[in-house]
Amino acid sequence: MSTSNSNITKPGLGMALLPIILTLCVLGIQLFYFGDFTPHIPLAFGIAITGLVGLKLGHKWNNIEEGVFHVINISLPSVSILITVGMIIGVWIASGTVPTLIYYGLKILSPEWFLAAGMLLCAIVSVSLGTSWGTTGTVGLALMGIGAGFGIPMYWTAGAVVSGAFFGDKISPLSDTTNLAPAVTGTNLFDHIRNMLPTTVPSMLIALVIYFVVGFTLIDTSQVSFERIDVITIALEEAFWISPLMLLPAVLVILLAIMKQPPIPSLFAGAVVGGLMAIFCQGADLHETFTFANSGYSVDTGVAEIDPLLNRGGIQSMMWTISLVLLALGFGGALERVGCLQAIISVIISKVKTFAGIQTSAILTSVATNTVAGDPYLSIALPGRMYAPVYRGMGYSPLNLSRAIEEGGTLVSPLIPWNAGGAFVITALGLGISDGNFENLLYIPLAFACWLSPVIGIFYAMTGLFSPKATDEEIQSWQDSGETIEAVTA
Repeated sequence: MSTSNSNITKPGLGMALLPIILTLCVLGIQLFYFGDFTPHIPLAFGIAITGLVGLKLGHKWNNIEEGVFHVINISLPSVSILITVGMIIGVWIASGTVPTLIYYGLKILSPEWFLAAGMLLCAIVSVSLGTSWGTTGTVGLALMGIGAGFGIPMYWTAGAVVSGAFFGDKISPLSDTTNLAPAVTGTNLFDHIRNMLPTTVPSMLIALVIYFVVGFTLIDTSQVSFERIDVITIALEEAFWISPLMLLPAVLVILLAIMKQPPIPSLFAGAVVGGLMAIFCQGADLHETFTFANSGYSVDTGVAEIDPLLNRGGIQSMMWTISLVLLALGFGGALERVGCLQAIISVIISKVKTFAGIQTSAILTSVATNTVAGDPYLSIALPGRMYAPVYRGMGYSPLNLSRAIEEGGTLVSPLIPWNAGGAFVITALGLGISDGNFENLLYIPLAFACWLSPVIGIFYAMTGLFSPKATDEEIQSWQDSGETIEAVTA
């Protein structure tokens, strides 16, 4: 820090809650009173309010600013992924990759099986790529087109896409959040993944059954117009060269992921190959391809169901999301630097004396941090750092904590519209929330796997199931490495 700790007062609970409550009030006015789904300015006010609280507590502005940019800097790889995925969306549409996925999806998939199959496909791709955002912006976008062809409401398709994509992100060893959670709690990566299976597998199976039942019951497949599907596939054939060869960019990215190459260069390689295919297979020139990567693709097929999905992509399409992410990260960084989040968590820790209580608190703290700070990384890193000594003091393995913060962090982030994850989902899938299509926010309760996992985690905490105690090896490693152990008295 750039200021002396002796001049700084730690906030009490009331002072810590003040900037959060005021920011949520401003956010509520913007969202519900004005009906304007642009959380940017309320979050900017949140940074200002938190800054004033920090000044009151003795912080210098340079110190608060340092905290803001520290968190932004940590999360810049996510911004890089956003930029790369924006390029991929525009270029993969131009190359025929996304249209080919939509075309064969309409030919092969049945409306009854679509939601369940779509969730499984997104899960497989996300595990392979290690990125829920990359999966959502590519395969997820194609599935939105297929769902539109089947006449399935956008929010149902989006719910299935989010369930599958973020499930894969949670258990992929290539995922940044999956590596972050064990890093901040002092656990092993593969032990962490294994310990997440008791909540992840049941939540995915329940979601799969729900999507299966919905496909055969609630969605009236008798109303699906196969003539309309023929119109869509013919329009795609007229606008693009449709061939299995067009799937090469997607196959390349998956192969690079299997070879454990870093996600950003792997995704960029997919964008480059997609650009080459747009030139040599679809007849675009180099300047047009650069434009697709920067500003998105544009086509008029005359088919209302797919034109909105094909007219999108490019780096510029991500700027709304990137600006929101940066503001949300700045707000979270200010709250952390001023000490508001730590003060709230410390109060919770002082009141909770049982394992069930501390595990539930860890999950809900990650959810709350996701909601207030808008950043999945902060919602994992902050509770992970704050709660770990308490688990050691209780004699429970920190694997319980790493699972809790993944459930409340990774899986809940796409369910909060102003969170980095939620903002990306809304933008990449073309849900049009900022245009007033608020019914598409129904994807949030319909992303069953995302919210079922923390619910199951809380159930395990209450019953003691799948809640490992610390092993002798873990206890010895804490002592050898000098880890903080906070004794808990009933």
